[in-house]
Amino acid sequence: MESLLRWSIENSAPAEPGASQPPQPRKDLDSAIIDMILGKPDAERMKETLAIAVDESKSEDERIEALDEFEMLIESIDNANDLVKLKMWEPLQNLLTAPSSSDLIKTNVLWIIGTAVQNNPSAQNAYLSLSPMRNLLSFLEPSVGSAKLRSKAVYALSGTLKHSSAGVHQLKEAEGWDTLRRALEDSDIAVRRKTAFLLNAILIPTVPVQSRPTPTATAPTPSAVTAPSSTSTSVVPHPTASAGNSAISNPNIQTPVHPNSHASMIADPSSASTSQLTIDALENHGLLQVLIDSLVSPVPHGPDGETEGDPEFEDRVIGVLHTYITSCHGQLSSTQADSLSAYIKAETKKAGGPGKLSERWGMSVREANAFIERVERFRSSSNV
Repeated sequence: MESLLRWSIENSAPAEPGASQPPQPRKDLDSAIIDMILGKPDAERMKETLAIAVDESKSEDERIEALDEFEMLIESIDNANDLVKLKMWEPLQNLLTAPSSSDLIKTNVLWIIGTAVQNNPSAQNAYLSLSPMRNLLSFLEPSVGSAKLRSKAVYALSGTLKHSSAGVHQLKEAEGWDTLRRALEDSDIAVRRKTAFLLNAILIPTVPVQSRPTPTATAPTPSAVTAPSSTSTSVVPHPTASAGNSAISNPNIQTPVHPNSHASMIADPSSASTSQLTIDALENHGLLQVLIDSLVSPVPHGPDGETEGDPEFEDRVIGVLHTYITSCHGQLSSTQADSLSAYIKAETKKAGGPGKLSERWGMSVREANAFIERVERFRSSSNV
């Protein structure tokens, strides 16, 4: 619409009585005046702000201000996708890796990356083509920079990894699971919260996870062991991947894939599947144990390490464990089940009953019961 209005202004001419010739382009209109009226096209603004951001002769304040404006521009998915056409991914990544870039500049670049790639498979794939995972993970080490830098690194990782099998494979190859495990015990509680959120985002199944045997309890247990399908946390990335779609039920039917931000996900729904890789990591890289320990024996946080516990972090950890146990049919050892059971009983009493506890967790009573009952089955079976 803006381009059409611009063309209309540039090609309009005053009407003359009796004139029969077609209107000629106006020669007396200054492009600067048009820009003042309509504003510069976003692509031009992106070029200008990035040019300032990479110019080391500019003051840091000027560069930060330019990066702030750039981040606002790429909140538009069209502008985020234009990063490829405008060849801007490489300069952004170079800013992130340049020794001369300050923590503030790197923090703002990570913010831009996280915004550009979130819920945008096309941008995710473009960024992943630069093999950035080791660099992103390096910012999670406390010795590298500030807590704010680490927090924005988790934000960028979340956007890069969510619904991206290729991204999670890069994470695995970069030995990133161990880095995320340490981030769950970071001295800054915001980093812990975002890391737990990230784990839950890549753990949620996009397709049903094959059920694994649930231990048979010796003690009587309620009949409802899992949450009903209406409360499942699994997601379907696109209608073409749904179970009822004719293209899925009949593989001979070819569904057309139109070029757009989600084309890769539509063409190959498995490209959005990250759950099984995350399940394996929880079980084989100590992440599951750290999550449980963070509930039972929380690591203090704060500038002087004087603060224990954090309700928001605890709720996010419960969210990960709920997804793992109920949606992913995850397994618990006898020790893990005993620890979780004791924690749940203590928190139920502290909250004032099961209903209050489920409300605190942000779950329905049925979802909370499904989680608790499954934990009890693991605990009871271990005491046979």
